[in-house]
Amino acid sequence: MNDRDKALVEIKERLLILEEPNRKILGQVKRNIAKKYKLKDFPKNSEILAICDTEERELLLPILIKRIVRTLSGVAIVAAMTRPWECPHGKCIMCPGGPEIDKPQSYTGYEPTAMRGIRNNFDPYLQVTDRIKQLESIGHSTEKIDAIIMGGTFTNQPVEYQLWFIHRMFDAFNEIDSKDIQEAHKINETAVHRCIGLTAETRPDQINHEKINRLIEYGVTRLEVGVQSVFDDILEKMQRGHGVKETIAAFQFIKDTGLKITAHMMPGLPGSTFERDIESFEILFNDSRFRPDELKIYPTMVIPGTKLFQDFQNGEYEPLTNESATNLIAKIKELIPPYVRIKRVLRDIPAHQIAAGPNKSDLRLDVQAILEKQGKKCQCIRCREVGHIIYKKGTKIDQSKIDLIERSYEASEGVEHFLSFEETESDALIGFLRLRELSDNIIRPEFDKSTIIVRELHVYGELRGLQALKSGSLQWQHRGYGKELLSRAEEIGKEKDYSKISVISGVGVRE
Repeated sequence: MNDRDKALVEIKERLLILEEPNRKILGQVKRNIAKKYKLKDFPKNSEILAICDTEERELLLPILIKRIVRTLSGVAIVAAMTRPWECPHGKCIMCPGGPEIDKPQSYTGYEPTAMRGIRNNFDPYLQVTDRIKQLESIGHSTEKIDAIIMGGTFTNQPVEYQLWFIHRMFDAFNEIDSKDIQEAHKINETAVHRCIGLTAETRPDQINHEKINRLIEYGVTRLEVGVQSVFDDILEKMQRGHGVKETIAAFQFIKDTGLKITAHMMPGLPGSTFERDIESFEILFNDSRFRPDELKIYPTMVIPGTKLFQDFQNGEYEPLTNESATNLIAKIKELIPPYVRIKRVLRDIPAHQIAAGPNKSDLRLDVQAILEKQGKKCQCIRCREVGHIIYKKGTKIDQSKIDLIERSYEASEGVEHFLSFEETESDALIGFLRLRELSDNIIRPEFDKSTIIVRELHVYGELRGLQALKSGSLQWQHRGYGKELLSRAEEIGKEKDYSKISVISGVGVRE
C-alpha cells in the first residue's frame, strides 16, 4: 500500500469515528493527513468514496458528495450531444457553431456537454456512459435519470439518425445492447439506470403531427422549444425563419400530446429594449396561447464568428451588460407563476468565448441578492423545491403543515390543473402534478373527448434509491405524495365527467 492509499484509509477511518462530521472538518482532516504523508495534493472525495464499503458509503455520502444540487430535484441529469447538423432555415444572427466548423449548431464547442460530445465523437452510448460514471464517482445516485438530447434542432436530423441516437442512449442506460428501441425500452423498465424523462431540443416550425408522434414513440417526454421572442419584428431581425404563430401552434401540439414544454427566451435581442423584454415575458405567461411549463432565460451573447458579432463591431448592436441583465432577470422573476420552473438564467458558455454581453457565471446569485434586498422572491418551482430550501436555507419542514393546493388556468385552448403539496409557512414545494383538459384538437389516437391527461408527476428532494427508504431531512420521495396527487387527479377527472385518465410517463417508470 503506497502513501496515498494509506492516507485515503486514514481519512475514511477518521471521519467514521466522528459523531457529526461536516465539510469543514473534512477539509481539516484532508489537510492534516495530506501533510502527514507529504502528498502533492489533497485526496479527492471520489477517491475516498471508492474505498468505502456499502455501509461506510451511506454514512459518509452527505459530506463527500460533490455538487449536491445536481440531484436535489430528485433525478440525475444526463445529457448527450448530437453530431453537427444544420438548421432547416439556415442560421440565426446570434447563433454560433454549425457543421461548417464541425461544432453542433448553436454551441461553441466549449460547453461541458459539447466537450463531452466531441471527446466521445458524438457517440450517444459513450457520452451517456461517460456522464454516468462521472456522476457516480462524486457520490451521486444514477438510478433515476432525466436525459437530455442537445445539439440543436433534433427533429431536423434524419429519422434514422434520431432512432439510432435514442436507441443507443437507452442501451447505455441499460448497460446492455438490444436489437431495437422497443426492446431497449422494455429492458429499461427494470434497469439499473432508469430513464424517467427524455428531452429533445427543437424549433416551433419543426413540430407537426408526424414528428411529435414519432418522438413520443421514441420515449420523449419533454420538448425544449426555441421561442426566443413573442414579437414578429424581433424574430425577423434575428433571421429566425418563423413567426409567433408557429410558436402558438407548437405549444398546443405539444401540450395536447401530453408532453412538457421548456421555452427558451432571449432577452436583449436586436430591436428589443428593457421594456419590451419585460412585456415579452408578461405576454408569455398572461396570454393563454403560450404559458409554458418551464423556462430557460438566455440573455443574448455576442459570440465571435456570428452575424451579430459583425453588427456589434460595426456599432449596430448594443448588448446587455452583466448589470442590466441581472436587473432585467430580477424583474422577470417577479412575473413567474408558481407552476413554472426556471431551469437556467444564462447559457453555459465560457466567458472567454463571449465577445460582449452577460458572461457572469453566477449571475443567478446576483439576481437572488437583488430580490432579497427588495424584500421580494421568485415563485418559480426551482426556487421553492423542498430540497433546495432545506439545503440552502437550513429550513425545517413541518410535515403537519403540508397541504394540497390546486391551481387552474387556461392554456393553449385547454385547461391546466396544477396540483401541489406545499408547506406554506416556508413556501416549500414537496411535489406536483400537471393535469390537462385537452383542446378540441385531438392528436394522439389513444385520446378522445373523454380523456384527461397527467402530463407530469414529480416529487422533489434529494435523489434516493428506488428500494432503500432512508431517513433524512432532504429525502421526500416514496412517502406517498405521488399517489395522493394521482388520486386527486382521478377525482378531478370524475368531477368533470371524464371517463379516462391517461398518465404520460418516462420509459423507466412504466414498470
